[in-house]
Amino acid sequence: MLLKDKQNGTLIEVLDITTLINPIAEEIRGSIQNGEEEQPPEDIAKAKLIFPSGEKLPRCWLDVNYQKSL
Repeated sequence: MLLKDKQNGTLIEVLDITTLINPIAEEIRGSIQNGEEEQPPEDIAKAKLIFPSGEKLPRCWLDVNYQKSL
């Protein structure tokens, strides 16, 4: 799955979807898609990411207490 960095628009390949949808995890393991060569995986804060379409990530992926404020 590909996501985009909010600040610079760089695409990031998410290497572990389970961590992405886990609201307790604040970072994902991802590989920046910059240039032709595969970049080494690194930890990236989920708060910095959006979908390539520009939509925000679902709150239930980011906030462990998302149901308490409803």
